[in-house]
Amino acid sequence: MTKDMEIQKIDVVGLGASTLDMFTVVERFPETREVQKAGDMLLDGGGPVATALVTLAKLGASTAMIDHVGNDWAGSLILDDFIKNRVNSDFITRFPEQSSTVANILVHQATGNRAILFHPGSAPEVGAEEDYTALIKEAKILHINGRYLAACRTAITSAKASGVLVSFDGGANRYHPGMRELVQQSDICIVARDFAFHYTGEAEPVDAVVKLLNEGPDIVGVTDGAHGSWIARRGGQLFHQPAFMVEVTDTTGCGDSYHGAFLFGLLNEMPLKEAAEFASAVAAINARTLGGRAGLPSLEQVRIFLAEYR
Repeated sequence: MTKDMEIQKIDVVGLGASTLDMFTVVERFPETREVQKAGDMLLDGGGPVATALVTLAKLGASTAMIDHVGNDWAGSLILDDFIKNRVNSDFITRFPEQSSTVANILVHQATGNRAILFHPGSAPEVGAEEDYTALIKEAKILHINGRYLAACRTAITSAKASGVLVSFDGGANRYHPGMRELVQQSDICIVARDFAFHYTGEAEPVDAVVKLLNEGPDIVGVTDGAHGSWIARRGGQLFHQPAFMVEVTDTTGCGDSYHGAFLFGLLNEMPLKEAAEFASAVAAINARTLGGRAGLPSLEQVRIFLAEYR
């Protein structure tokens, strides 16, 4: 980030990994040495924080992404996707002779379940020494998921000093002890049921929400795919938001789009129950299309979807 770069007010700044996702639909996951005819295929941008920002941008919010990518073909496609979706990519640094993260995602045709292989790329991680205070202080919310942990600590310090809310996404199979401090310093903490169990030791989402609220966040949520989500605000009522039942094509990006849509609801001062319903609707709409972002809806499309279900 250059010191003379003019920075505009922004709704949400994200810090995390941006990927290029290569989707292939299969009738079944292949066995050793098996050759199988594939179904639909798609190239799409990915990454939990990145996809949450694209969700926000599609709904009409202003967003900016902080990351490092390689100066390769995948990096070019990653940046092109941000530009296409109106996410500010000025704070993504490209590194010559380095590669970007690419994921190969096999999508089971009948269920939408996935098997994922990924190449992590060689671009260096965003470091704690990188100061994005000038960007973060112009935001309303900082959204992180614990990738680039040291940089997350620095970003949180900048956010807290400027009165910027911190949103944390705790994904399934992503818990490690270093993330506890991120939960404790977040204002909005929404995590997958798997993450909640490993953090709290509680198998039931309701009990996990209560324990997570005691860790410090003002708003806590636990998500569990088709089983819906459990949400509570400190001092308020805990409630369950059912998932919308749709014909699922691909579950990639559903949790990420839930996060983005939930933040959009908060930015627009929706009551908590309305924000959770709105987020569930966006995730359901996204699940009907192959790819983590290809099915992300506009605000008008979400309103039409909700009107049909009410």
